Amino acid sequence: MSTHDFIAVGLGPYNLGLACLTAPIDELDGIFLEARDSFSWHPGMLLESTRLQTPFIADLVTFADPTSPYSFLNYLKESGRLYPFYIRESFFPLRSEYDDYCRWAAGKLDSIRFGQEVTAVGYDPADEHYTVTATVAATGESVTYRARHLVLGTGTPPYVPDTCVDLGGDMIHNSRYLEHRAALRAKRSITVIGSGQSAAEIYHDLLGDIDTCGYQLNWVTRSPRFFPLEYTKLTLEMTSPDYVDHFHALPEPTRYRLESEQKGLFKGINADLINEIYDLLYAKSIPGPVRTRLLTNTELTAAAYDGSGGTYTLGLRNVEQERDFTLDTEGLVLATGYHYRVPQFLEPVRERIRWDAHGRFDVARNYSIDHTGRGIFLQNAGTHTHSVTSPDLGMGPYRNSWIIRELLGREHYPIEKGIAFQEFGVPAGAAS
Repeated sequence: MSTHDFIAVGLGPYNLGLACLTAPIDELDGIFLEARDSFSWHPGMLLESTRLQTPFIADLVTFADPTSPYSFLNYLKESGRLYPFYIRESFFPLRSEYDDYCRWAAGKLDSIRFGQEVTAVGYDPADEHYTVTATVAATGESVTYRARHLVLGTGTPPYVPDTCVDLGGDMIHNSRYLEHRAALRAKRSITVIGSGQSAAEIYHDLLGDIDTCGYQLNWVTRSPRFFPLEYTKLTLEMTSPDYVDHFHALPEPTRYRLESEQKGLFKGINADLINEIYDLLYAKSIPGPVRTRLLTNTELTAAAYDGSGGTYTLGLRNVEQERDFTLDTEGLVLATGYHYRVPQFLEPVRERIRWDAHGRFDVARNYSIDHTGRGIFLQNAGTHTHSVTSPDLGMGPYRNSWIIRELLGREHYPIEKGIAFQEFGVPAGAAS
């Protein structure tokens, strides 16, 4: 059995970017294992007009290698759409366009193995290699690979609140919105639970059809207001190598406190979308009251489903007034985000992995999580160690440049060390 330099598990944008960036490096032999049969990026939320919240330059490769043939601009050129994109005069690609770009890039690579679900990872101390066992979906057979390093990019599964687990009925998580959109529009009432971009996009989409479909539409969020995504330029410097260095060096309790406080830096709503929702509400209110409710400061405390009537009864609490009330709804959409779960297939090598006091990966500055500091690397899932840069698409090529340097033992793509105008800690040489 041949031994690869690395095996990457999961194929989201970050591992796909790694595949693109390692493709031209002859010294690296890696394969990418993905359980799905093709690339797919949040298919349930590929609404026609929605766009990324990051500009096109934050593609799979450009921040590491602007000359890469896998860039978004090259995708546009090969697709015959470079000039239309230029005339459109927007830095922000449509979400469906970004998904198509990723599919285009994946189709050019021979290192990807679709339809192979990893079931176990082992370690052979005799020759210091990892073994990765996967099941081939098409045949059901089990295959095993060997590699010196692993890169984990399994993503974050949808999060369902405890109150809604095994609730019954046809409630959906926003990750499945598009496939259930028609059925939702046929209901007499719909409630969206959530406070972020996905909740806003779904509410805006359903609000557009509220007159023709005639449903009551509710948007419930426990946030005190509809928070816009912070997108000022000095705030954006927090997605920088400088800030990663600062954040990673902080004590663990401080990092966890900041992780909670900084959600608005990457989980807020696009300000333009907030304004579009208001403008749509205003336009629809001219003939008379709009059949909608927007409830802030309201958390979901209980939920029940009546199968005979096809109705959910939601127990809600206004956290400022400390008052409880209920809301009945036929349709229920949980735009409640995604939470990382440690893959079960890592259990055989659990003792090789570093864990912090909270039971999460103790991710080193070089993105490794194993005790050697060079064996297993993590994509995303590191907001508690690498701050808001962890889920940021623009920082994906930067992280991959680090991982490639660790795999090669030398720097292949130049890695920026300082780009921020501001200083995030005590200035060097300052008197105490």
